[in-house]
Amino acid sequence: MAHLLLHLLVLLLFAPLLPGVIARTKARFAGRQGPPLLQPYYDLLRLWRKGFVLSRTTTWVFSAGPVVGLVVPLLAALLLPFGALPAPLSFEGDLILFVYLFALARFFTAAAALDTGSSFEGMGAAREVTFSCLAEPTLMFALLVLAKLSGGLSLQALFGTHLPASWGSGAGPALGLILVCLFVVLLVENSRIPFDDPNTHLELTMIHEVMVLDHSGPAFGMILYGAALKLMVLGSLLVRLALPWNSGFWLFDLLIYLGGLLLLAVLIGVVESVMARLRLVRVPQVLIGTSLVSVFALVLVLR
Repeated sequence: MAHLLLHLLVLLLFAPLLPGVIARTKARFAGRQGPPLLQPYYDLLRLWRKGFVLSRTTTWVFSAGPVVGLVVPLLAALLLPFGALPAPLSFEGDLILFVYLFALARFFTAAAALDTGSSFEGMGAAREVTFSCLAEPTLMFALLVLAKLSGGLSLQALFGTHLPASWGSGAGPALGLILVCLFVVLLVENSRIPFDDPNTHLELTMIHEVMVLDHSGPAFGMILYGAALKLMVLGSLLVRLALPWNSGFWLFDLLIYLGGLLLLAVLIGVVESVMARLRLVRVPQVLIGTSLVSVFALVLVLR
């Protein structure tokens, strides 16, 4: 029980810091002071103090979207090791559950957008579902590469102690390829530049943000918190893959893991500062390309 509580405590307290680091990095690149690192915490507290405002034309589906979007990353996090902290819940085949938990959250978010009856939000839902469907094969093939190397089908086994030896073996290039592919999936799933822009409100460039325009108060707070949790959960895949070494001291390894997440947030901020948003027609081409690269990585470990 103590292990489970520590796992959730790290997730719940640390996740909102990542969007703050990204915003500060982008501000520094633009020559601005930028918002405080703890601004996401202040925003969440401000939203939680507001009241619910719901349109009479919406149904329970509109209210369920933010709730599912908040609960799903919590459940998915229980399947993942956080640095040296093992996953609280692990079983053979849980990688399938991990992938489709996010598909469930995406379904409810899109359904909540469609429930408003707005063509504007329907447009964003169609784009979000299309891009996510194209990103899903990349994630699945990347996990299959790790499954082949580990010999197991649980995330605890995939990101286990065999990874340092795998990096030093002939599987190192395949791991490098899926590391890049997972970074692309991270940007797509979290609606980041160059695939989406979480800060814009222009019709032609909005995807995820347009789906949540009608949410406010605590419901919008749940959406922002759920997005931060999702960023940390998916970022944990990259950090564990890039830094798989354990020192034997769980606290030191946990700090290394959290430091890796902060570096990942800085990297996302740098990418968003130096890259422009891709044209919509280019996004499917990039995602199909990452799928092919992850298939090639699977071929490398199967030969």
